Amino acid sequence: MRSFPVWLLVLAQAVISAASLVVEIVAGRMLAPHVGMSLYTWTAVIAVVLAGFSAGHWWGGRLAEKPAGGALSWTGGALLAGAIMTAASVLILPWLAGPVLAVTAHPVWGITALTTLVFFLPSFFAGVPAPVLTKIAVLASDRTGPALGAMFAAGAVGAIAGTLLAGFLFISWLGSALTLAIVTMVYVTTGVLFFWMGRAKRLPLALAVSALALVVAGLALAAPAPCDRESRYFCLRVDDLSADPARPVRLMVIDHLAHGISARDLPEVQFTDHTAMLDALARLRASRPDFTSFHIGGGNYAVPRAFASRGTGAITVAEIDPEVTRLAADAFWFDPTTARVLDEDGRRALLTRPDARYDIIIGDAFTDVVVPVHLVTQEFFRLAEARLAPGGSFLMNVIDHENRLEALASIVRTMQTAFPVVEVWTRQAQPLPGERMVFVVVGGETRTAQDAIIVPAPDQTRFGALADGLVAQLAETRGQILTDDYAPIDRLMGRQD
Repeated sequence: MRSFPVWLLVLAQAVISAASLVVEIVAGRMLAPHVGMSLYTWTAVIAVVLAGFSAGHWWGGRLAEKPAGGALSWTGGALLAGAIMTAASVLILPWLAGPVLAVTAHPVWGITALTTLVFFLPSFFAGVPAPVLTKIAVLASDRTGPALGAMFAAGAVGAIAGTLLAGFLFISWLGSALTLAIVTMVYVTTGVLFFWMGRAKRLPLALAVSALALVVAGLALAAPAPCDRESRYFCLRVDDLSADPARPVRLMVIDHLAHGISARDLPEVQFTDHTAMLDALARLRASRPDFTSFHIGGGNYAVPRAFASRGTGAITVAEIDPEVTRLAADAFWFDPTTARVLDEDGRRALLTRPDARYDIIIGDAFTDVVVPVHLVTQEFFRLAEARLAPGGSFLMNVIDHENRLEALASIVRTMQTAFPVVEVWTRQAQPLPGERMVFVVVGGETRTAQDAIIVPAPDQTRFGALADGLVAQLAETRGQILTDDYAPIDRLMGRQD
């Protein structure tokens, strides 16, 4: 058997393992503009990638039975195939997302199917080298145990390095497409190396396949990006909705969800139901015109901008992603000097400022699939209540489906453990069966002075509070108290089609 330096095999295993974990982390980001970023998304990504690695390890084990030269050549071919599939994922995902999600009734199955179709093969091919390289390293060394341990350690260290590099460096600085282009080059380099080590007669073919992989990577880099800006947290996009270019109106999209619409010339007009209710109810429930407010989540800053335009009191916004704030200032006419912006999680911001008190606290972190679980628990609501000034109010938007309402019911029941009065507001219109409905849940010491309001959203829209009896029945029959220990909000919001 031809002798191979063990250090080279260990290094190759570490590099391939790192590259494969970079793909796993990038997969979650790439899926976000199509299916959002939720527990469902990461569960599907981790399961599919592990399944791909497992299948690749199995096939690699079979290849390891071949003579070393042949096994390395086959492994090189697998990595070149992995390079092509990794680069192609940037092109395949947008093409498949619409049809796959359209034919899958439940979001969990849609996310899983889409993830499998796009990311199983890159993971499969990346899993092939480990058994082959490990066997060769063991046979090439006169100390079997240390060689075996070094190969396992190289895989683990590489996985750690790949995870850290993707999460802390590559995605936020390079973006998803360029990151995968780098992974493609790593696979091409190691693939050609294995062909050379195996003294394969088809090295020219390998070089031709390598060129194809690089061409695909180039096409991926040239493809339209789904994000205008890609931050550490989100894929951000601005869509122009202007009917008149002289009077601009813009929509902010975070991942795949519309997070707010703003008009340059109408700072006090809201364009979505939830911001219209949050804006109007906050002013209606405030004990004074110059009320102070704390906002959890900035989005396009439509509500803080409206408050500032009206001249309310001090405005504080906890927005975890600084890039969201910058985009709101650059494209949505938010003036950062009108508010104190905290680049941190809203719950942490409240927790670390025990002396702060606010007349109004607004929670605006809900999406259509999931809400950050730590912002819907009993512990959080009690924290929010403790940070309210006397007579203050807590408001949060909630999205749920008409035929379930279990998430809404559970949030109401949980808030009832922290606030003497809990109200539920929504548009006064008959919902369609199974329709996704937008609510604002209000907690405080007293009831709102009126049970219906008419405000522009942007057309004049009537919103009303659900009857107390209905709210109580809903909470009792469908709700459960959510805690930091147990808050299955993802399951409660899942559709039953």
